[in-house]
Amino acid sequence: MRKSFIAVFSFFVAANVFAQDATTKSEEKKSPFTFSGYVDTYFFGNLNSPKSKSNLGASGYERAFDQKVGQFQVGLVQTKMTYSTDKVDGVIDLTFGNHGDLGNYGNALGRVLVGGKEATGSALAIKQAYLTWKATDKLSITAGQWGTHIGYEVIDAPVNFNYSLSNLFNNGPFYHTGLKATVATSAKSSLTFGLVNGVDSKDDNNDKLGYMGQFYVSPTAGWNLYVNWIGSEEPVATDGSMKFYSLLDLTTSYQITEKFLLGVNAAYGTQNKLSWGGAAIYAQLSLSDKFGLGARYEYFDNKDGARYLLNADGDGTSVNSFTLTGNVIISDNLLFKPEFRLDSYAKAKSGDGQFEDKDGDFTKNSQSTFGGALIFKF
Repeated sequence: MRKSFIAVFSFFVAANVFAQDATTKSEEKKSPFTFSGYVDTYFFGNLNSPKSKSNLGASGYERAFDQKVGQFQVGLVQTKMTYSTDKVDGVIDLTFGNHGDLGNYGNALGRVLVGGKEATGSALAIKQAYLTWKATDKLSITAGQWGTHIGYEVIDAPVNFNYSLSNLFNNGPFYHTGLKATVATSAKSSLTFGLVNGVDSKDDNNDKLGYMGQFYVSPTAGWNLYVNWIGSEEPVATDGSMKFYSLLDLTTSYQITEKFLLGVNAAYGTQNKLSWGGAAIYAQLSLSDKFGLGARYEYFDNKDGARYLLNADGDGTSVNSFTLTGNVIISDNLLFKPEFRLDSYAKAKSGDGQFEDKDGDFTKNSQSTFGGALIFKF
């Protein structure tokens, strides 16, 4: 009897050890599938007290996403699914809400006629949908729709330090649909080149594909440098005619210390013998494990009127912007970003202002906004 008891006890001990070992190995092996996303809400006040309750001015392009003031708004809801194997990565990134619609505006071409009436297709919800084939250790090929390589900032609110987006972001591409290849030229550099349907559209708007390229290098630890370019036949802002659009972009960031990061974004674009461009400087300081402070100064020049950011006379203009943002980590999943922003525009020849006042008249050439965003991520 005693021998039987010892044998049974030994069996359960061995089974328990085996089960713990199997559980440990299972935990160590990461699942190929991930599901993540976020939702952000915001409230901003405008010191001009505009009658329209809008941050937008004479052109309607003064701000990218945070366009409403004096009211609570849901910015964007994201659901992102990825599946990764040794050879293939698949990404389905869907967005909904005000900022989702604005960021994917070119996908509104997905609208179809049903019974002679217009119905909205599901393409508007697609922020990204692509697959990447890892052909070799040094070569990968991506096909589908992906976020643009141009610029310092992205659509995703948890990723950016500042909540409101820069004029460089607002006047650059948001996404592309096409095929691209990335080649690792060394352990610290890579080259990407590809063909796309154009700028901000799932469909090709003419019979000519666009071209894109990116060179990445990390000169030293903590320093990342990107040189980006895109060229495509695109509609001209003034008359809609098709002309070659070219945009060269430089993006770099350097983690100077463990707590201080410095970033720079500069861009220069041309189309139809007109040009636009600008530069932004980012400084971010971590004051504690739960709080950081970031400042952004930007100058954007569209004096030629090449882009849609115009003054009250319909002429090209320029703007100086300063943004100060706090990052408060309430919990692992909850962020709060209080923010102050000042935009100051050049005067129009007519004397009319860029922004409206409390009476609805365009008498202001600058505006200050203050508020914050609450972001839940998972």
